[in-house]
Order: sequence, then structure tokens, then C-alpha cells
Amino acid sequence: MTRERLTLYDTTLRDGQQTQGVDFSAEDKRRIARALDRLGIDYVEGGWPGANPTDSEFFREPPTLATARLAAFGMTKRAGRSAENDEVLAEVVNAGTPVVCLVGKTHDFHVETALGVTLDENRENIRESVRRIVELGREAIFDAEHFFDGWKANPDYALACAVDAYEAGARWVVLCDTNGGTMPAEIGRITAEVCARIPGSHVGIHTHNDTEQAVAGSLAAVEAGARQVQGTLNGLGERCGNANLVSLIPTLLLKEPFASRFATGVRPEALESLTTVSRKLDEILNRQPDRHAPYVGAAAFAHKAGLHASAIAKDPTTYEHVPPETVGNARVIPMSNQAGRSNLVKRLAEAGIAVDARDDRLGPLLAAVKEREDQGFAYDSAAASFELLARDHLGLRPRYFTVERFRVTVERRFNARGEKVTVSEAVVVVNVDGHRAISASESLDPLTGADQGPVNALARALRRDLGKYQDYIDDFRLTDFKVRILTGGTEAVTRVLIESGDATGARWSTVGVSANIVDASAQALLDAIEWKLIRDGAPVAQAAAE
Repeated sequence: MTRERLTLYDTTLRDGQQTQGVDFSAEDKRRIARALDRLGIDYVEGGWPGANPTDSEFFREPPTLATARLAAFGMTKRAGRSAENDEVLAEVVNAGTPVVCLVGKTHDFHVETALGVTLDENRENIRESVRRIVELGREAIFDAEHFFDGWKANPDYALACAVDAYEAGARWVVLCDTNGGTMPAEIGRITAEVCARIPGSHVGIHTHNDTEQAVAGSLAAVEAGARQVQGTLNGLGERCGNANLVSLIPTLLLKEPFASRFATGVRPEALESLTTVSRKLDEILNRQPDRHAPYVGAAAFAHKAGLHASAIAKDPTTYEHVPPETVGNARVIPMSNQAGRSNLVKRLAEAGIAVDARDDRLGPLLAAVKEREDQGFAYDSAAASFELLARDHLGLRPRYFTVERFRVTVERRFNARGEKVTVSEAVVVVNVDGHRAISASESLDPLTGADQGPVNALARALRRDLGKYQDYIDDFRLTDFKVRILTGGTEAVTRVLIESGDATGARWSTVGVSANIVDASAQALLDAIEWKLIRDGAPVAQAAAE
């Protein structure tokens, strides 16, 4: 059975850049564009030429894309001037992209109030602008702004604008739910009516997520006949974001009725890179990935309760709607105070520790996990610390070094420039193979002079001299640090979660709990270093070996 082709249009680099706190560099945009190309996206919208220096730089040196078509974004010409003489339209044309996407008004209220022109003048602007792009040999796409609101206010006018763009030569007429407030059923009904006038093979959908229904609205439009879907990676976009392509793509490829009816440019092997692409975007933006994101989140295939884990061990389809590996994710059986014995055995196996389910040591280990979680430890978020705890109870924990003591002080003082600064200093005494070493470090960044806090000072002091283990930790670094107060008052108990990484790209998480935030941090930090030494096969201390 021949499947219909659905076209995927990504606007992460333009609409996604409208997200509060997001500021791409031109090189960031090129990296993202190449990742989208490898994924199999049909169109990559690079930005608005001339709107800001970054977009102008991007289009001066655009990335080379293997299959995706690069689009420049702009708006229709202004009233009172020709398409040939409108400098804003000229900026978009001069970017030289094979595709030009123009946004235009289709809601009569916006035409008369925002633009201040007549309804007929607006229609002429749409026709002449699209016609100009086509005459220049470019592919024209028309984004019908506020289309659904416009349809509900004046359906004849909204449709007339869309038809004008299509008849002027637009390859795609994209219906935009700009305010994000249209319900999926409404989107489906209105899209079907448009497709009765404009072939669905020329109709696209662009939704916003202001009611948490952007993905549902996009799917409704596809079912109604639209054959282009616009969206962004991880749902980036102004206000509440755009339709999330990271959720839409696997739904279209793996879920009925879409999987058997439609084909996209994303092949199954490329779909397996989806989690990597999603997390790469977050890495570029220097923000933590959403653990609970559908399909690609770290918790998307995590099974915490013992009953669930037991069933998953027998047949993963009992609690998973798709195999995690189809989207490049992985099944996780975290340890928590809801864990059962089957959960424990499965988690140990994932850590490379083979234990029979009838092993008498599992009972005390399970009790220790539950007791420590009652104290505030969170092993479902700190797999490396769990592994060390398990090795301890199973007699499999190697010994490398001992921290005999450490001291961290915080001093507020005036620096040489007379500025008031806060500086932390850490001193650590470490014993490796019977040799004691004393290391000290301040918290000031050596390049900027900025204070990086007591935990940073402690980490630097600890890494300064670990004897024969120094080479193993030279590439060790802290990538994230989270603090949570578990109880109220000045006597509050603090939980610290640390994420660490190294040059291999590996990431692991550890946890510490104490009434003292520095002590909790030290627990998590020491666990992180020890886990890396185990993973890298470092030799045990001589005293331990004997």
C-alpha cells in the first residue's frame, strides 16, 4: 500500500529563537540545521534575514545541507509600494535561499487594526508578494497568520487570503494558530473546509502550545487533509512554545492511523537519533533536558514501582507504548523506596553486577535503599550512588583512597581593587596507598576572578593530588549541581544531586544528604569520582588489594 508523503518543516531557528532565554549564535544555528538535515527534516527555516545580526550572519554563510531545503522567513510587502521596491521583502529575497516563507495577515481585525490597511489592500499585498517570489524562481510558502481566529471571525475573508496565496503560486499555504487557543476539533474541522478549496497537498499546519494542545492540533489537521507540519525541536517558541516535532515525528511514524497512511523524510535509523538530537539542542542552550519529555525524556521509559518493573522484565509492552530504542532512548529501572526484588536484580544487571534473585544479600540491600531514601537520598535520580551502595552490601566495592578530613572556609573581604568579594577555601587530606597528601584550593575562577563557591573549591582541592589516580580524573568535571531543602527551619536537612561528566561524553549522577550543604556536596562528589574510577578500571589501593 502506497503511503502519502507528509512534509516536515522546522522553525526552531526562527520561531524557536523567540523563546524567552534562548539566544542562538550563528554557529549554533548551523549546528542545529545540520542535525535537522541528518534527521530527515524537509525544510529548515534559518531565520529572518536583516532582522538581527545573527540571522544576517547565518545567511551570509549558510550551512551545506544534504537533503533539507533552507528557507528564509519574512513578511509580505507593505501597502503603497511594489513588491520589487519593498526593502523588507528584498532582504529576504537577497538571502538567496531556495525557499522563501512569507507571513501575512488573514484575520480582518488584524488587517484593519494592526496593519491599518483595507482588506483589499492586504489581499493585494499577499498576491503580489507571493507572485514576486515565484517569478524569481524560488519556492514560496505563505504562513497565514491568525488564520483560525480569522476564520471564526470572518471565514470568507480568511479563506480568500489563503486562496489568493495559492493561486499566486505558493507551494504551501500554512494555516497558523498563532495565539494557540484553537481546540484540536476546531482545527480539524476548519482545515477540512480549507482542503475542500485548496488541495491538501498544498496545505500546512502551524500551531502554538498555549493550551498544551499544539501536537494534538497538528495531528487533527493532518487527519483533516493538511500535508505539511511545522514545529520546533523540544517545542521551543514564544510564550508556551510551538508544536513539538520531537513528539510529533515518532507519533507520525509509530502510531496509527498515521504510521500506515503516511511517510516522512525521517527513516527508522534516523528516528533512533531523536533522543540525541533533542538533548544536543539542550546542550547548545546550556539547559537541562526535560526528564519527563515524551519519547526522549530520561524518565520516559523509567519504571519505578516494583510491580511495574516485575511486569517489564517479563514483557516490556506491559508498561511501554513503544520500544525505547526506536527513538534512541533507554529503559531505566531506578532504585527507590518503591522498589521490589525484581526491580533490584534488573538494576544491578544494568550496572554489570550479576546477582541471583534468591541471593540472601538482596534483602539487606533493599532495606538499606528504603531506609536511606527515608533519610532523603534519591537513588532514582542518582544511579551511580546506588551502584556504589549496592557494591558495598555485596562486597564488591573496590577501595582507592581515603579522605581523612577536609575543611572549607568562607571569607568575605575586600580584594586588591577595593571590591567586596566572598571567597571560599578548601583543604583536603587524602590517603592513597598509605601516602598522605594535603591539597588546598580557592573558589575564584583563575581567568575571571569570579567566585565559584565552596563546592567548587572542594572539588578543585580533591582533584589536585590523587596520586596514581590523577590521570583517571584529569577530564572529570561537574556538569550540574542541584540543592533541595528537605525539612524546614535552620536545622534543615539538605539533599545535593550532582551530575558529572568526562571527555568520553559520559554522564552520571550522585547524591549526598546532610544538615550541612558542604558535607552533602562532598558525599556526592566523592561518589562521582569513585564511580568513574570503577568504570575506567583503575587499580585498587595496595592496602585493599592485600
